[in-house]
Amino acid sequence: MHELNFRLAEEADIPALVELVTSSYRGDASRAGWTTEADLLDGNRIDPDVLRHDIQRPRSHVIIAERDGAMIACAHVADDDGAGYFGMFSVAPTAQGNGLGRAVLAEAERVVREDLDLATMRMTVIDVREELIAWYERRGYRRTGIRKPFPYGDERFGIPKRDDLRFEVLEKTL
Repeated sequence: MHELNFRLAEEADIPALVELVTSSYRGDASRAGWTTEADLLDGNRIDPDVLRHDIQRPRSHVIIAERDGAMIACAHVADDDGAGYFGMFSVAPTAQGNGLGRAVLAEAERVVREDLDLATMRMTVIDVREELIAWYERRGYRRTGIRKPFPYGDERFGIPKRDDLRFEVLEKTL
């Protein structure tokens, strides 16, 4: 397997990032991987303006994983009131299932621990995604029992196909 390289995103990466993130979660292309949300949501998975803000703001990093010069995965980490926030985690559908996600998650945890100097990582996951939550639990994350509402009506984050979506907060001590 060829070497995996990590780098921080720049504004010029936004179109490719939007394409990668969307292909990982939405539409028929996403069904090639196991992270699809195609049965839960339509529309956008990430808004270019939100992504631009995430790249530009202090203590916020969009991490890109590349192999042979091709962008194949990404994640967003940021300081969220003294804890690391992990989101926008995307692996190209055809590259899923071979340890790439674990490597990206480990790099995101390293960035939060070493670069942002934070001791905890938090994320929100749609709570009906039991297989995904179980994957995070196997990597040391725990369910906090804290639930947050899904942003119904804000199409920047997708068009829900169900009316029972909400987020659950997962957490891990780094």
